[in-house]
Amino acid sequence: MKQFVSLVVAALLGSIITLVANQYVNKNQNGNVRIEHVNGVPAAQVAYRVNEKGETVALDFTGTAEKVTAAVVHIKSSATERAITRERDIDDPFRFFFGPQSPMQQGPSQSTGSGVIINADGYIVTNNHVVKDADVVEVTLSDNRSFKAEVIGTDPDTDLAVIKINQKGLPFLSFVDSDKARVGEWVLAVGNPFNLNSTVTAGIISAKGRNINIINSSNRQGRNGEEAGRTAIESFIQTDAAINPGNSGGALVNLDGGLLGINTAIASPTGAYSGYGFAVPSDIVSKVVEDLLAYGTVQRGWLGVEVRNVDSDLVKQEDLSVNEGAYINGFGDAEDKSAAKAAGIKPGDVVVKIDEVPIKSSTGLIEYVGRKRPGDKLTLTVDRKGKELNISVTLKNRAGNLNTIKREEKDAVASLGLELEDVDAKALKKIDLENGVKVKALEKGKVSKYTEMREGFIITRIDNKKINSVKEANAILRAKKPGDLITFEGVYPDYPIEKVFALRY
Repeated sequence: MKQFVSLVVAALLGSIITLVANQYVNKNQNGNVRIEHVNGVPAAQVAYRVNEKGETVALDFTGTAEKVTAAVVHIKSSATERAITRERDIDDPFRFFFGPQSPMQQGPSQSTGSGVIINADGYIVTNNHVVKDADVVEVTLSDNRSFKAEVIGTDPDTDLAVIKINQKGLPFLSFVDSDKARVGEWVLAVGNPFNLNSTVTAGIISAKGRNINIINSSNRQGRNGEEAGRTAIESFIQTDAAINPGNSGGALVNLDGGLLGINTAIASPTGAYSGYGFAVPSDIVSKVVEDLLAYGTVQRGWLGVEVRNVDSDLVKQEDLSVNEGAYINGFGDAEDKSAAKAAGIKPGDVVVKIDEVPIKSSTGLIEYVGRKRPGDKLTLTVDRKGKELNISVTLKNRAGNLNTIKREEKDAVASLGLELEDVDAKALKKIDLENGVKVKALEKGKVSKYTEMREGFIITRIDNKKINSVKEANAILRAKKPGDLITFEGVYPDYPIEKVFALRY
């Protein structure tokens, strides 16, 4: 029994000693635990770059982003309400009691995009499609101040526009030479996608000189709007920096904050970013901006040729001696106005250089010539059946001369786009009308923009006033002020239902 008690006491003493020892050890260990906070960034950077001074510096976007976002603005464009045509039987008895029925109207249409301040005095460059046909353009700065903007000029051929707000001392971006930008170079895209202000994305230049046939510009000739051929100038910088709807008109910059281009389009099956965006190069932008500010319209030199890329199929087909360049297909319909033909260029020639600048594709030729003005002289190096020739060409304008093109100024009536002609009494009687004037032609203007009126429409009343002659119609229209409602009543000769078109002047 004594032995058993001794064993129990010994076990208890051992347990007590073990517990005390563990507590002592744990107490000392817990007292040595520390949580360390490391200030700053790791010493080793993921990547480096060479700055404009030739110095190797850590890759860092923060300084550039801060500088650039202050010069990129949000743009909201609004167009006045569009009128829906109302039809009415010409024998409607209620017409004489109540007059014209009020047209049904849709709400104002709006579009949004981005813009880049390029001058401290409030000049902003953006895309033409951001402000096209807008009646009101509103600019919101990065500090949330908003201003109404004036459209200074547009260039559909490059999808560029210049607008201005009445402010001074604004932050702005300077142009850099886009020709010196290299594939693989880091760039930032800054804009307002999905109305998310001051968004910055990073990527690299993945290609240059891209032509994606997205600018469907053409020169209108004649009263019926026949197209005289595609005149768009596309030589985009391609980037994998994320660009989405709303980025249009925003900045593509290098890591020093220099403006390399104006973001314009994306390649996407869904309408959202899918990998590639496209920007108009700064060398084209600066030329367009200078012309719009100086002349109100772009002074574009024309070579007067139809060109195509040289590829392996064309090399075999035409037995060419070169594998790249711009192949001269011909001179188009305006052969007599072609500067190239006058200088001695022939179909079948391949342009391989202009002013010693290598031309590797038709896009390269179009871009280079698109930066020039009428009267500028170029030296084209062409391959003609294996022989290299240097040919001097003096560029012309589209009219075939060296004159400066002036912006067309339209009076109040012309801005509607209506060309009217008188209709004799016999012709009116055949369609059971006592009075009216005929819409001879519809040019680009407010009538074609806001109504579905077609050529041949007989206008019998304007604002419920009988119209007997073109002189009477013009007098009523010239008296209109911005914002006034205009109603046109009339019929089509082959459709005896009266139509009413309405729009805001």
